[in-house]
Amino acid sequence: MKAIWNNKTVAESNETIVIENNHYFPETAIKPEYFKKSDTQTHCPWKGDASYYTLEVDGAVNKDAAWYYSEPKHAAKAIKNHVAFWKGVKVVE
Repeated sequence: MKAIWNNKTVAESNETIVIENNHYFPETAIKPEYFKKSDTQTHCPWKGDASYYTLEVDGAVNKDAAWYYSEPKHAAKAIKNHVAFWKGVKVVE
């Protein structure tokens, strides 16, 4: 699977985890030069507290376009150290 935004592959892996129609990529699969930590946080009742990354590609910025759970709840432990995408990031095979 590939995560693509602004015509660049920002993450790529053969081993994503799909939860709620989102592909979670291992954090080792992201290209860190495109990711900047955000102060945004949200809460999911069954997954826990999510933190976000803003994508920056070739001068374009996509605020909070990726999220991850540093300490997911037990029910979502499989996505620890994984990153998912939205806000126009295309996930394709």
